[in-house]
Amino acid sequence: MRIFITGGSGFIGSHLIPHLLAHGHHVELLTRHPLKAYQKLGHQITTHQQLNDFSDFNGFDAIINLAGEPIANGRWSERKKRRICQSRWKITEHLCELIMASRYPPEVFLSGSAIGYYGDHHTQFIYEDTMAKADDFAYQVCFQWEQIALRASNHTRVCLLRTGLVLGRDGGLMKQLVKPFKCGLGGPIGSGEHYQSWIHIHDMVHAIEYLLTHKTCQGPFNLTAPKPVTNTQLSQSLASHLHRPAFMRVPQFVIQLALGELSEMVLASQRVVPQRLQQAGFTFMFKELDEALTELFQHH
Repeated sequence: MRIFITGGSGFIGSHLIPHLLAHGHHVELLTRHPLKAYQKLGHQITTHQQLNDFSDFNGFDAIINLAGEPIANGRWSERKKRRICQSRWKITEHLCELIMASRYPPEVFLSGSAIGYYGDHHTQFIYEDTMAKADDFAYQVCFQWEQIALRASNHTRVCLLRTGLVLGRDGGLMKQLVKPFKCGLGGPIGSGEHYQSWIHIHDMVHAIEYLLTHKTCQGPFNLTAPKPVTNTQLSQSLASHLHRPAFMRVPQFVIQLALGELSEMVLASQRVVPQRLQQAGFTFMFKELDEALTELFQHH
């Protein structure tokens, strides 16, 4: 397949692209820093510095949209919130315009989203058809992002990637999670009872490839492992794999003071299940958190 990717230099993209290349796909990447992209991903890729270079997407088989300002690193100032929105909405809009301008549009458009779409559901299981229970910033970002992507659905098959916490050795959330534990300051946050839905980077990459190649898949998909855990379970599991204690509970008010509005997302309970992915026949390699962490820490 000839695949065009945005946000490909990020944590997920830098795992996905080598996998796609190894499986014989041709990858073209939108990046402001071609040299860095070549250093990170090798010279098999083709780079483009702006979408304005294209008038349509004729000749491409698939578009994968992973672009977006990181959402969970630091407080949300009004300026940061604008960047989070614009970095997702504008590029998705432009991609849709190019798909719709194509005489021979790509067969599939995979567009990023997140489980922040659903809001806080306490201990309830969340499936793809679960109604969103929020009108907070995370929901607004995801809702609008998805609505824009769906504009292309008369022209191509659209899959929405509602992603959980992606666990990998070299980036994503793992870096932030591990820091306090390594200093002996790890532990649950708030009550620790809120559910967190995670996915191992291996399964994330393979799920994206599965959606690319399975032509009956369309609409929203939860990209999370089948067994979400509470924050306390996550903390205890991390502590045991790092051989560190996990007794430094961080009170909820400290999180709220430190993170402001972002704390709503950090403390939300989201027990998300990848129902549609499993119904479509996808098999997870890492269903249990302990299996995932064992694999990630075996080289430490």
